[in-house]
Amino acid sequence: MAARVLLFTGKGGVGKTTVAAATATLAARRGLKTLVVSTDTAHSLADALGVTAGEEPVEIAPGLHLHQVDTQRSLERHWGDLQDYARGLMAELGLDEITSEEVTVLPGAEEVIALLELRGQARTGSWDVIVVDCAPTAETLRLLALPEALDWHVSRLLPVGRKIMKLVGPLVRQVARVSAPGDAVVDAGERFHRGLMEVRELLTGDDASVRLVLTPEAVVLAEARRTLTSLNLYGYRVDAVIANRIFPAEGADAWRAQWVEAQSRLMAEAEESFAPLPIHAVPYLPAEPVGADALAELGERLYGEADPFAVPKVEAPLRLDGHELSLALPGAERGEVDLARKGDELIITAGPYRRILALPAALARRKISGAVLRDGRLRVRFTSGGPDD
Repeated sequence: MAARVLLFTGKGGVGKTTVAAATATLAARRGLKTLVVSTDTAHSLADALGVTAGEEPVEIAPGLHLHQVDTQRSLERHWGDLQDYARGLMAELGLDEITSEEVTVLPGAEEVIALLELRGQARTGSWDVIVVDCAPTAETLRLLALPEALDWHVSRLLPVGRKIMKLVGPLVRQVARVSAPGDAVVDAGERFHRGLMEVRELLTGDDASVRLVLTPEAVVLAEARRTLTSLNLYGYRVDAVIANRIFPAEGADAWRAQWVEAQSRLMAEAEESFAPLPIHAVPYLPAEPVGADALAELGERLYGEADPFAVPKVEAPLRLDGHELSLALPGAERGEVDLARKGDELIITAGPYRRILALPAALARRKISGAVLRDGRLRVRFTSGGPDD
């Protein structure tokens, strides 16, 4: 049985790490073998759980395991050929060893490696639930868009690049005085590419979903709406919204009463924006929940009678129905969405984000006959006749 994978993201400072830790702790308390990992370089997950993380999954409470990825070790173990080539190239260009080491750990590498390690853990079949504490929304969206974007480039460049390197490698060495990548390096690049595509397959599968964490503030709510649209654009299911730090209405003094009123307005707006997704509310707690007991209690209050680990009853954002392709884009406005066709690819832009879709064979040779954005779903119709219509 596949592991249930839950990803938590939200604007920085909304409490997503605490909510992720509470969900993982609750899963373990309910008898599910649970792994909690983080793609956030801040590594605050261990702090929320009140433990010290190790390089490998370590049991920090009955049934609950924490994995804090060691980026450098993972790079050396799985993609050492790529890193060795980059390090050697920098040395040939005259950079000293320390500088070469720094340059070969690229920005964003920690988050990418964490996702690849997540794939490895999911493939073991050892876990009932895997909870992922993601980076803040902007970084998460870039990260989740990476596998498909990289696939578009790699599937075109790698086969050609391998042939070119065999032809021009000696020339590069002679003229540029640097080494061209050999077969081992290209093989490592292909493994890296396959790994990222397997990550995408895992995270867009039926057993995975994203939960948006927000606080009832206008700026945070606006970002959460955009995030929902963008996640759907890239094919990721969102199955719930967590509204954190809600002021209780009972016993509120004049100052807090203003917050209660403002939050009530924004919560009503959130319910309208995210319907039909459930919104789980978390009260503003008198103290920060740290440690397994406090987090388990928070998890119980958070989900109530709902089963947070059931397979999500949310259909895949992308749907093919006869000669119509449709993509869920909740919250998107007509002026924010653009559609273009290039060969057998459909280019969809929603706000600042773009996705290039390879059309299935049934539609690739047909012309677009119309497109409309209605009720939060982009519908693209293709000619219903033969391929030459």
